[in-house]
Amino acid sequence: MLTIAPYISQYRADLLALSLRAWEPVFPMVHSAVPSFVYDCFYPSGWQARQYDDLALVLDGEPENVDVALDGDSPIGWVCTRLHPEDDMGEVYVLVVDPARQRDGIGRALMNGSFERVKAAGLRMIMVETGDDPGHAPARAAYEASGFQRWPVARYFKDLAEGS
Repeated sequence: MLTIAPYISQYRADLLALSLRAWEPVFPMVHSAVPSFVYDCFYPSGWQARQYDDLALVLDGEPENVDVALDGDSPIGWVCTRLHPEDDMGEVYVLVVDPARQRDGIGRALMNGSFERVKAAGLRMIMVETGDDPGHAPARAAYEASGFQRWPVARYFKDLAEGS
């Protein structure tokens, strides 16, 4: 049975492991979609090390913003919701669902929890950011199905090591 519960530190190792499993199929597509120098700068020790460290910082640094999807006592997903009152906005900062449980409504349940958290804070809107590469296509489809509207953003990188 699916329940959504506040994060507690005993879930940390399981959430980090399932996060790496969830992004395992995504990062090869990210790597092929961006210039090598960009990928190398972001992930000099590999994407797994960077993702692990970044997500550990979220879990350790803002546990009050994290909710966990549980099947019984087993974590199967998690979400971090940040509040930005200066913009009248909340943010789905991290959303992870165990690959074995994707397309079971877990992501939707976690997002709905984020929506409620943001509404309870009296904020008007919520945003989520994801990649435009093929690996993030399922995430984009899920966000659009939940009513998110795409904001046109362009992000450019220049390799200064090439001398131009």
